[in-house]
Amino acid sequence: MEAPTGVLTPAARRILDAAAELFYGQGINAVGVDLIAKRSGVTKKTLYDRFGSKEALVAAYLRERDERWRAWLTAEVEKSPPADRALATFDALAEWVCRENPRGCGFVNAAAELPDAAHPARQVIADQKRWLRGYLRQLCEEAGVTGPDELADELLLLHEGATVLNGLSVVADAVGIARRLAARALERARV
Repeated sequence: MEAPTGVLTPAARRILDAAAELFYGQGINAVGVDLIAKRSGVTKKTLYDRFGSKEALVAAYLRERDERWRAWLTAEVEKSPPADRALATFDALAEWVCRENPRGCGFVNAAAELPDAAHPARQVIADQKRWLRGYLRQLCEEAGVTGPDELADELLLLHEGATVLNGLSVVADAVGIARRLAARALERARV
């Protein structure tokens, strides 16, 4: 069985790409391995040889999505001066939700579909959210605010809420509103 991240064979790459598109677009539980194999041009045997199980494939899909998000977010945020980086995460999020997340957060969507805490993807989801909280805390600390732990929690809640509400089209400009609230929270923490 291949490692779910890193260098993949061409067949494994096609499987993971097809799975990512289908899982995000249609839902994890709605997509079977038959469809993934057909879409990627491989047999089910090849799919199982490369990933072992649908559960492992779901975890690999989420892990790769997380790696892509982390790399993109940190690169975007690094363009701003340290004092502005916590807010820059919201600017980056605004672009990301338009480009990559028309159906909301792929991790929140997956968590809703995978209630079993033992599913290998649940750990990937939790790790992604913990990483984002830790990254926000780091940015708060770099900005020199008081109470970086509490502020990181607030910013994480604003990030997650904005992403979910944007995906549901419930609140117009959810990310913009979240950014304004984050700016207020940062100002309070700088006093």
